[in-house]
Amino acid sequence: MRRLSWFLVIASVFAAAVFAGAQVRKPSSRRPATKKSAPAAKTITARPEMTCPAVLGTGVTTRREFYDVMVGRDPQTGIIIRIPPHRGNAVLSFDLHNREMYSEQLVREGRAYTHHTATIGVLALDGTLLARAVVDTEFRSAKDLLDRVGGGAGPGGVKAVAPIGDESIRVDIPEDVDAVSLLGEKLLTMTVDGPETFTAPGRPIAIISNVTIEYRAAPPAKKKAPAKKKKL
Repeated sequence: MRRLSWFLVIASVFAAAVFAGAQVRKPSSRRPATKKSAPAAKTITARPEMTCPAVLGTGVTTRREFYDVMVGRDPQTGIIIRIPPHRGNAVLSFDLHNREMYSEQLVREGRAYTHHTATIGVLALDGTLLARAVVDTEFRSAKDLLDRVGGGAGPGGVKAVAPIGDESIRVDIPEDVDAVSLLGEKLLTMTVDGPETFTAPGRPIAIISNVTIEYRAAPPAKKKAPAKKKKL
């Protein structure tokens, strides 16, 4: 009987230990699920919609489209560039050039030297100045020109006006601005005849080309739920 009692005690202790071990859960090797963040909006680079009162023409060599920038105070009279709906700042990029009135005769006479400094403004349509841009160049001969513009009456069918210089401009456009205007402010010139300043409204004083806009597309506007009809 005594042996049987010890056997029962040992069996009871063993069963209790097994039961207790079964109650202990092993830690899970799986990591807790985390919420995936929304993918970042991709940057889009595109040619924006533009309204230009004075298109100069297409470059014979570069094939760029060139646009005259006119002096003005009213943003509605400038080169208007539409900015697509965007999240955060967009970036407007363009190349800025001076306008050179090329004369083969003045070159032969050694009187063609011209130093141009043109200043233009980038404005929101409410007149807020976002940035200024400046291009500074010197001209002595045809090799100083960036390009010639087709569609003129000169030799080879080119225009006398030609772009010179090639200044790359980048301007941050705030999220709440959907259009900007490019307007000329002033042109300083120095020739063999002396200095001169041009600020008269309507005068072309610079040229732009290669206009692009970089932006992250804004999320589509949420549709408003239709209003519930009141019960009579």
